[in-house]
Amino acid sequence: MSDVQLLTVSDDAAGVRLDSFLASRLGEISRTRIQRFIEDGDILVNERVAKPSYRVRTGDRIEIDLPEPPLLELTPEPIPLRIVFEDRDLVVIDKPAGMVVHPGAGIEKGTLANALAYHFNELSGKPGSIRPGIVHRIDKETSGLLVVAKNDAAHENLSDQFRDRTVGKTYIALVYGRVSAERGEIEARIGRSRNNRTKMAVLKGGAGRAAHTIFHVTRRFRDFTLMEVEIKTGRTHQIRVHLSHVGHPVVGDATYGSGREKSISDTAIRGLVGKLGRYFLHAARLTFDHPRSGERMEFTSPMPEELASVLEVLETR
Repeated sequence: MSDVQLLTVSDDAAGVRLDSFLASRLGEISRTRIQRFIEDGDILVNERVAKPSYRVRTGDRIEIDLPEPPLLELTPEPIPLRIVFEDRDLVVIDKPAGMVVHPGAGIEKGTLANALAYHFNELSGKPGSIRPGIVHRIDKETSGLLVVAKNDAAHENLSDQFRDRTVGKTYIALVYGRVSAERGEIEARIGRSRNNRTKMAVLKGGAGRAAHTIFHVTRRFRDFTLMEVEIKTGRTHQIRVHLSHVGHPVVGDATYGSGREKSISDTAIRGLVGKLGRYFLHAARLTFDHPRSGERMEFTSPMPEELASVLEVLETR
């Protein structure tokens, strides 16, 4: 998760455009990039999305949650990588659960970024960036597919595709409870929880950022439902927050489904879930246009063994 900055507008800054106000305080970031962050909803004013031209007012609270944390020294590490595809523009990686995508607060080693810095001589991004080539992220305890850019042109093109929502991202999730609908859509705005700023939550009244999740049930068990989940937006913890919001948190997610394992009627299954040690959430399919050729590309990742073994037990019981 990226670090969050909170700014309060003082009297002397009142009336200044939002993008200008931020440019004067975030000197290392260009005004153009700041405008993009505002339009993408990475910068909120009083918990709401604003326009770059918004004139700030005294007392406005500006929340800055940029996708790239401050630069740190990145140490290359010989961590094995599962490379699904590679050419001169990009690499598709199958990330295991337990691996953080890039360094952050208290985490400097063992990340995907450390591994990328070791295995590839050239990736997009400024020298020393803690996110070399990384276009998007998935949570530490989620496994599956990520695309990495090898050059700045590819990075910009892929980032535009994510922003324009033309990238296909499909996950496999096992959730608590029996979901009655065969298919459903969740459109609920997501922002930082007012009670716990380390967590995300569904917010009302126009606060937070728009988030859109689509699910399709593939199998039901006594206490669980297996589903495919497609996300049209890429908000922090989006799938986990949305599914918890509708009463069906992801199995293994103690943050948004704490205590739900107690509802499992089968004690053996309850023990199995307790030992899982990760979310039952896997980024199984990724589709996008190749940044150079424009060809539509699709990649799939098989379900990890630790998740498949849970399903095998559920099938037998």
